[in-house]
Amino acid sequence: MIRTLAWATVALAMSAGGAVAQDAAAGQKVFARCKACHEVGPDAKSKVGPALQGVVGRAAGSVEGFAYSDAMKAKAPEIGAWDEAKLSSYLADPSGYLGGPSKMTLKVANEKDRQNVIAYLATQK
Repeated sequence: MIRTLAWATVALAMSAGGAVAQDAAAGQKVFARCKACHEVGPDAKSKVGPALQGVVGRAAGSVEGFAYSDAMKAKAPEIGAWDEAKLSSYLADPSGYLGGPSKMTLKVANEKDRQNVIAYLATQK
């Protein structure tokens, strides 16, 4: 009985795992806040911020022709390719994540909003 209870506890912990369910449709709504500075889509162009088409999996600071902040240029080699965890940390506090001033001033404080917008961006290949 104790063994069964232990396995049930492990299974419950693994299913909860602190993970936030991602919803790309909800993320598209969150992305509305980002549209002032960013575009996505096949013809996306950089604006105040870089085009975000294909950002998930793309090397940080790599959009050709975009003038990144000095902080992003310095941190990009350490970041490598953007994944969900890195993007979430960056979106929570861009300048804090980079360790210096970022061109991105918007902070996405809500973790669920961050996860949803990342899920949406992941659909923008």
